[in-house]
Amino acid sequence: MKILVIDDEQPTLTMFELLLSTLGHEVLLANSGERGLEVFAEHRPPLVLTDIKMPGMDGIEVLGRLKEEEPNVEVVVITGHGDMDVAIQALNLDATDFINKPLRLEVLEKALERVEERIKLSTDKFVTLSTQFTDETMVITVRGTLGTADEAEIKHAFKGAGDAKRVVLDFTENTSINGAAIALLTDSIRTFYNDGGKVVISGLSENFRNVFEIMGVTRFATFVDKIQDIDAQ
Repeated sequence: MKILVIDDEQPTLTMFELLLSTLGHEVLLANSGERGLEVFAEHRPPLVLTDIKMPGMDGIEVLGRLKEEEPNVEVVVITGHGDMDVAIQALNLDATDFINKPLRLEVLEKALERVEERIKLSTDKFVTLSTQFTDETMVITVRGTLGTADEAEIKHAFKGAGDAKRVVLDFTENTSINGAAIALLTDSIRTFYNDGGKVVISGLSENFRNVFEIMGVTRFATFVDKIQDIDAQ
């Protein structure tokens, strides 16, 4: 896959070039937001990795400009440790994912897997949400990319819980969620909890679990690594 990396620090660009090339990707480099937009216009890569904090045009502006030019481009933002507010802002602008500095190879690989899954599913017909009942539990399986366009489907899924005492949100591997969908899920979980129900969330990646925690979801839901762990809940 062709990948554009935008960062104002040359050592960071060199590191990404080495790692991504080793993983078999074609790497394009830009040392500023302005230059990044020029390289993107010339090569149209399906994925852009952009640092957030850069002089001149920062990563948030780059993200917005890229989405204006090509709404389907996948953008992963690179944030400093603890910059969760910036990460959430990027997700609200339809970033695919975020990775924190200092970079960990396994985190980068997982982010790339989610991007590749999004690209694959964008050309396939699939159900983002599917539901099934087991005793007094409704399992909502989330696959692929959950975004603003899925608002009605999210509301319908929770409304369909009916008399269920528990809702399980099971996120399949490489699921991606944009900011609007995160906010809507948070509100739906809170409402179900306040009505006396119990919510368990399984399979969510570390990054998105951190976002849900920032949104206060841990007050209304329990997290498990995989759906098979729910029996103990």
